[in-house]
Amino acid sequence: MRLASALVVLSCSVFPLAIRAQQPRAAVDKVLVVTLDGQRWQELFGGAQRELISNKAGGVGDTVGLIRRFWREDARERREALMPFFWTEVAQRGVILGDSAGGTTVRITNGKRFSYPGYNELLTGHADDRIDSNDKIPNPNVTVLEWLNRRPAFSGRVAAFGSWDVLPYIVNRERSGLYVNGGGPPVTNPSTAVERAMNDVAAGLPPYWGTVRFDGVTMQGALHYLKTRRPRVLYVMLGDTDEWAHERRYDLYLDAINRGDRFLRTLWETAQAMPGYRGRTALLIATDHGRGSGNDWTDHGRDVPAAERIWMAMLLPGAFSRQPSAVSGSYTQAQFAATIAGLLRLEREFRAASPKAAPSIFTP
Repeated sequence: MRLASALVVLSCSVFPLAIRAQQPRAAVDKVLVVTLDGQRWQELFGGAQRELISNKAGGVGDTVGLIRRFWREDARERREALMPFFWTEVAQRGVILGDSAGGTTVRITNGKRFSYPGYNELLTGHADDRIDSNDKIPNPNVTVLEWLNRRPAFSGRVAAFGSWDVLPYIVNRERSGLYVNGGGPPVTNPSTAVERAMNDVAAGLPPYWGTVRFDGVTMQGALHYLKTRRPRVLYVMLGDTDEWAHERRYDLYLDAINRGDRFLRTLWETAQAMPGYRGRTALLIATDHGRGSGNDWTDHGRDVPAAERIWMAMLLPGAFSRQPSAVSGSYTQAQFAATIAGLLRLEREFRAASPKAAPSIFTP
């Protein structure tokens, strides 16, 4: 079966996962990575959950309006209403992992089930018990972003944007030398009227979560950086989903998911319109942790076992197929880092430098 024809869920035997290129394809030499903090698999695969569209369970005032926007009787229609780009583009031409109903699961291995340990696992390829809080402590581990930035072909062409001001510590900005925009204005050292206007708009927004900024600022900064600086690897950490879930605002949580989907479309279409990116760029999407179910949908952490379940997705150029033996199985969050390196045909080198890193989920 060709993945390009109708691929919604892939699964595999445990390690290594083998999603193999079926036909010759253009080499991937640019990678865009987007994470949606704390977005549950329930909404990804099932769309809006009717029991949470209420004032008591979801803090929803205008239930009629939210139902009109996102509720459909059919789960496939619901998820497409919530994330139209994801389900009409990524699902049809890419790889989506984590739907147990389709025979595949993705789980975290760090046991913490909250953000910093999750991002460390995603970006370094392994869990680390030393990372046991969300405190602003420089990561002792080398992320795949830092490792790539040290290579001559990628030096100065790897960047990270995030809504959470812990991002500079997660990627250890001081040691790694990465360009990191993880708080404050979206443009560092603005030099044009457009850049100054972007910063002015951002400065006019309320500091609703203190130093954690709204995703709209992060999105605009990342898009502008892509178009003007043309990085080979760009990581964008979005966070509104997690913030509104903690606030028990299911309406704004769904809005954040929908807004994240629009950003994925814009980011992808922007790259496809740029010479050197069209047909040579991969888009990887993931989350740092899951959430509870039922009334615990707002929570995650050590005491919320359900938050262990997550998901991943890839939109890749070219045609792909699964191995005949890859009928069902399991993936882990730790495989994400080597997947980034693997798409750039550098998995062997990355894992030699980072022996603890789990293998890629994709084999060129």
